[in-house]
Amino acid sequence: MGPDLKLPMIKRNWLIGAAALVLIGVIVLVRGFWTTDGAAARSQVRTVPVETATAERKTMPVRLSALGNVTPIASVAIKTQVDTTITAVHFRDGANVEIGDLLFTLDCRQIEADMKRVQAIIDGAQATLEQALRDVERYTDLAARNATPIVTLNNAQTTVNVSRATAESNRAQLENLRVQLSFCAIRAPISGRISMANVKVGNFVRQADTSPMATINQMVPVYVSFTVPQKNLPDIRKAIAAETATVDAIIPGEDKRASGQVTMIENTVDPTTGMAIVRATMPNKDELLWPGTLVNTEMTLRNEDGVVVPSNAVQVSQTGTFVFVVKDNIAQVQNVKVERQIGTESVIASGLNGGETVVTEGQLLLSKGTRVNIRPPKVAGS
Repeated sequence: MGPDLKLPMIKRNWLIGAAALVLIGVIVLVRGFWTTDGAAARSQVRTVPVETATAERKTMPVRLSALGNVTPIASVAIKTQVDTTITAVHFRDGANVEIGDLLFTLDCRQIEADMKRVQAIIDGAQATLEQALRDVERYTDLAARNATPIVTLNNAQTTVNVSRATAESNRAQLENLRVQLSFCAIRAPISGRISMANVKVGNFVRQADTSPMATINQMVPVYVSFTVPQKNLPDIRKAIAAETATVDAIIPGEDKRASGQVTMIENTVDPTTGMAIVRATMPNKDELLWPGTLVNTEMTLRNEDGVVVPSNAVQVSQTGTFVFVVKDNIAQVQNVKVERQIGTESVIASGLNGGETVVTEGQLLLSKGTRVNIRPPKVAGS
């Protein structure tokens, strides 16, 4: 081979070697890049911050919730029993009244005049009776000596009987007038809170009037009535027998609760709804409950042990309810069955044994196997 042919061959070999070196460098750089990026990715595993609580085993009440209605134990509509005019009203609208308090005074002059008239008749009949008794005594002596006809004695005896009957009849009428006179002073038949007066001084009132002059509702104590499904009646009856059936009444918008005792179950179940009426007696000493108010009732039947978690820890899926349980900072899905909810807590029937750490905030970013970072609960207002 000549010198002219060796020179191109050497150049070609140099070019091939240079290209090989460049290719090897590129491969080394690419491998280094991917190796470094993979390590970084593996070192930056996603961690979700969450808040947690511990599933506790403790005693919780068994409750039934329903919508209830407040009714007074006693309610009296005040009406007149005589037809006359009102002369005085002795109470302030909406005030508390005690049994026997004077409420209305009615015009009783006509009745008083009738009483005087009847009393005069009684006095006259009594005088006639006394005179007739003297005549009978005198005629009896004369008839015994045949000094007067026997018919005279009989007439005197008849006068005695008539006068006595007249006096007794008018005494009965006088007693009736006294009763009528007592109706002119209308007093409170029960203690409670009175409504506004529907009539004022000068109004003429009649027995036939349909609307009452006022109404008194007993406020202490009161009833709270509500309905429950018939399937709960056996438990309710057992609770009443054990004297553990208590009721809390909550007025919407009011922080306070009124407590009482279940005292009655209606003796029939509504066949169209399958519901039974239950009634509780509420002491209501602070008059928190007003007749006619709709309240939310919570009836406690008994207390039972169970596993309890915050209600916001329980999640719902298409397959049922579940919670996220944290172990070694890894979230796992645990299916649970909720027995009942009491306030902000849920009683778990199955799925938890107590002591587990469950997620209460941050579930939206979780799935099975997600690594979590437990953070302290947020302080209200922060």
